[in-house]
Amino acid sequence: MSLGGYMGKVLRANLTEGKLRIEDLPSVDVLRKWIGGRGLGVYYMLKEVNPRVDPLSPGNKAIVATGPLTGVTGVPSSGRWCSVTKSPQTNTIHDSHSGGKFGPKLKSAGFDIIVIEGKAEKPVYLWVHDGKAEIRDAGHLWGKDTHDTTDTIVEELMPYVGKDEAKNISVACIGPAGERLAKIACIINDKNRAAGRGGHGAVWGSKNLKAIAVYGNMKPSVASEERLEEVAMKSLEIIKR
Repeated sequence: MSLGGYMGKVLRANLTEGKLRIEDLPSVDVLRKWIGGRGLGVYYMLKEVNPRVDPLSPGNKAIVATGPLTGVTGVPSSGRWCSVTKSPQTNTIHDSHSGGKFGPKLKSAGFDIIVIEGKAEKPVYLWVHDGKAEIRDAGHLWGKDTHDTTDTIVEELMPYVGKDEAKNISVACIGPAGERLAKIACIINDKNRAAGRGGHGAVWGSKNLKAIAVYGNMKPSVASEERLEEVAMKSLEIIKR
């Protein structure tokens, strides 16, 4: 896919089977109708999840999604990402947003969206980097708070990227509240950014998903650098006012 703003790839993680699959994004027509991380997330939920599913059952899906402006240099507020799932609080499709570097780093790792399905037999986390991914054991992380989890993951992944680059690993994770399926549990990324609405952390906990770590140096294409700069500057002026 050469559509500006997208990497063109979906990572699908089936935790029940312990399998990962890389897919292409939907058609351009779908991307234009279902814009952004929220739009894509809702599209996949409506298409793939039974509306009567228990939010904390393996049948629910947890979707991590970015939009076409995520990670595009120079665009105000382009550091956003979106969690979409069936909320244990509202029992409806629900979106929760967060800032920080996790969204842009997911893009630079080569993916626009991650679709997480099923439930792992034991605690796991995803390591997503350079167009690849793997499911890793998280038994040693279960019970840790989000700061300790982040530090531990970055330290153990440091040999893969080098000491100087380890600071560019971004981690989104849950703490003990998510593990215990508390319906107010958040997903915390970069230690101090939260996808805080709707109990999405409990959905991760119900899947035994402790964290997602992302890293990479890939960049989304831009259809017109000149036009993008023009629109970005206009947006910045509106924000200033």
